[in-house]
Amino acid sequence: MTTPPVLVEKPTVLVVDDTPDNLTLMSELLRGKYRVKLANNGETALKVVRNTPPELILLDIMMPGLSGYDVLRALKSNDETRDIPIIFLTAMSTAEDERKGLELGAVDYITKPISPAIVQARVATHLRLKATVDFLRDKNHFLEMEIARRTRETAAIQDVSVLAMASLAETRDTDTGNHIRRTQHYIRLLAQQLKNHPRFGYYLSPEMIELLFKSAPLHDIGKVGIPDRILLKPGRLTPDEFEIMKTHTTLGRDSIEAAEKQLGVEVEFLRVAKEIAYSHQEKWDGSGYPEGLAGEAIPISARLMAVADVYDALISRRVYKEPMSHEQAVAIMRDGRGSHFDPDVLDAFLALQDEFQAIAAQFADSQVDVANKETRLAQFIS
Repeated sequence: MTTPPVLVEKPTVLVVDDTPDNLTLMSELLRGKYRVKLANNGETALKVVRNTPPELILLDIMMPGLSGYDVLRALKSNDETRDIPIIFLTAMSTAEDERKGLELGAVDYITKPISPAIVQARVATHLRLKATVDFLRDKNHFLEMEIARRTRETAAIQDVSVLAMASLAETRDTDTGNHIRRTQHYIRLLAQQLKNHPRFGYYLSPEMIELLFKSAPLHDIGKVGIPDRILLKPGRLTPDEFEIMKTHTTLGRDSIEAAEKQLGVEVEFLRVAKEIAYSHQEKWDGSGYPEGLAGEAIPISARLMAVADVYDALISRRVYKEPMSHEQAVAIMRDGRGSHFDPDVLDAFLALQDEFQAIAAQFADSQVDVANKETRLAQFIS
């Protein structure tokens, strides 16, 4: 167990008093154990503190110019000096005087004429307290920094794990390429556009927008469970094959749910990922799958992903089609307003279509990606 450090160097004590005899007395009393600095008025005391802050101050109250109360207020108003313990050393001995001094922030109150033993005991006690407080403050700061570091590491591990799982799905699908990266940025763009919308503002907090961005790569994770003969088929799927393809939504949700059960705790990030994986193929008019949800029954996260996913599918090369132009894709998306897509989400897309096109260009599949797709397709056909 870590314990507060033992003070090795002599702490510095500043004595502030306008009477020379009092300064001499206090210097002789304390200088054996402490470094003693002296100030004969409040202005000088503040200069000394600014230059070399002491560990403790013994402060007279009644002085010409700045009073001890004035000095105390000045020190407490400064973040760099507010934690220096101050003991009033004064002839003002009424209970009201003591109450006022302590309320202003003094840690102790010693009346004159002093008892040397009491002064030495009080000084030693408050220096030990300050050393302990400083130690705990430094330790707490260290712990806060360590927690922040580990939180960043945990988030990074989460991000890498998500991308690794999503990339696993990509290795089985020749068409995806940078699809997961593009859809991440599409969905964040849509969410930021809609965060002040009356229908979505309550949901799209900054934290939720970050969760959507991190969860989006898992929307097609269920394709890992789709057979190659269907996933890589260059022509149109038969009705039976399409029914199997549709199960990727359920497979995706179930795989994420299984991982969540292994954790033994509910995780908001995984809840959002399950929504997106399971419901991103639902349509606003209820003609989608897997449940045929319609309108507001479709989770907002899935409605956002539906727009991001379909746009990217339209502009991307698939085994069964050539890529469409941005303009062609936008026209088809516009026709799906109110049938395939939530009208307000689609309107946000239309307002952002130039930004969508820029994201598509930024994360376009490389020639190597295209060549790998063609090779994998050729291997499948042969």
